[in-house]
Amino acid sequence: MTSQAADGPETVAASRRSKITPEREREFFDAVLEQIRACGYDAVTMEGVAASTRCSKSTLYRQWGTKPQFVAAALRSSRLTRFDGIDTGTLGDDLREAARAAGAWSAKDTRLFQALGHAVMEDPELKCALREALIDPEIEALRQILRRGVQRGEVAADHPALEYVPAQIFGVLRARPVLEGEDADPDYLVRFVEAAVLPALGLT
Repeated sequence: MTSQAADGPETVAASRRSKITPEREREFFDAVLEQIRACGYDAVTMEGVAASTRCSKSTLYRQWGTKPQFVAAALRSSRLTRFDGIDTGTLGDDLREAARAAGAWSAKDTRLFQALGHAVMEDPELKCALREALIDPEIEALRQILRRGVQRGEVAADHPALEYVPAQIFGVLRARPVLEGEDADPDYLVRFVEAAVLPALGLT
């Protein structure tokens, strides 16, 4: 059967999922996320990703069913905690290192957040996948850094500013491109941490 309907999600959803190597799967995921960053979520199609990765669109439909499911899978596959391994021995230096790490990937992730903005608000699965991939792991890693600072006695466990540190750092990552038209690069984020975050915690 070679009709257009045969390539659609309704027809192929019941078909047996094809065997795709992890390397090939990574190629598909990288392609769809990069196209979203470049063109926006609405402009990206399964057909476009298929063409860019030299595969049939039925392969993508058979493997992931729909575009939102495909994008959600790509987001979950990109889960990475950039703050892992940060442990300098002091809270101030840990937060500076976290700022450098966040600044290094801020441009790429900010473009993805902006491109997914409207779609994420309308699709609960996409929203959940975005949180699982790019938000929750980083917030938990920051909280671990803060807990170590509390355990070392650098800041009181009940300090009122502790709970707002993730919001401060992630907030400025999202806000600077809007307010100033520039990404929050590593130098900017380190200055922000030193001028706003550390004083709020009572650190110098």
